[in-house]
Amino acid sequence: MRIVVIAIGRLKQGPERELADRYRERFDDIGRKLGFRGLEIHEIPESRARDVAARMADEAAAISALIPDKSSIIALDERGETIDSAAFARHLGRWRDESVPTAVFLIGGADGLSPELRRKVKLSVAFGKATWPHQMVRVMLLEQIYRAATILSGHPYHRA
Repeated sequence: MRIVVIAIGRLKQGPERELADRYRERFDDIGRKLGFRGLEIHEIPESRARDVAARMADEAAAISALIPDKSSIIALDERGETIDSAAFARHLGRWRDESVPTAVFLIGGADGLSPELRRKVKLSVAFGKATWPHQMVRVMLLEQIYRAATILSGHPYHRA
């Protein structure tokens, strides 16, 4: 199973980029042994449209163009379900075992994801009740993907 992260906005050079790259590399090392075929990250520029509806529609179109057929779509959304790391790992492991070709994680822009995209998601996840900047959400997501791989492999990184 491939894992794809589609994010509105770019991570500029700096500590967030370095940390995101570190977790991505760690996942690549352990993920292949677990049947994951890679972790791709697609960055989409924020829409410059003047009103919220147009911005969300522009971003939704760009995101939708990158989602492969038969994907499990997971939205990172402040209104989503708060799940622990073990449950997150179970979701990834189950999709892998069910031969889902791609798990696609969506990180929306400042206005969030369009209602049309939210209707397509299989799982909506929140990293707590707080609102987080998209740069931090990406780092936290990549850490959780790496952590899920360590849980699935029995590696001691996760000590719950």
